[in-house]
Amino acid sequence: MSPSMSPHLFVSEEESLLAVLIGDSAVGKSNLLSRFSRDEFRLDSKPTIGVEFAYRNIRVGDKLIKAQIWDTAGQER
Repeated sequence: MSPSMSPHLFVSEEESLLAVLIGDSAVGKSNLLSRFSRDEFRLDSKPTIGVEFAYRNIRVGDKLIKAQIWDTAGQER
C-alpha cells in the first residue's frame, strides 16, 4: 500500500445499534418504526400488542450499522 493511501478505506466494520421506542399510546411509535424500516406511513395503523421490531442496515462512511428498532405497546409502567 502506498503511503498516500489510507488503510481505513479497506476496512469494513459492522456495528450494531438498538433503539427502543417508548411513549404513550397512539403517539406514532409504530409509524416511526414503519417509516424507518419500510418507508411507509399509515394513517390507519393498528395498536401494537406486545413488542414489534425491525432491522435496517445503514452505511455511514466506511461502516455498516445494523440498526434494530423496537416498538412497544405504549403501556409501560
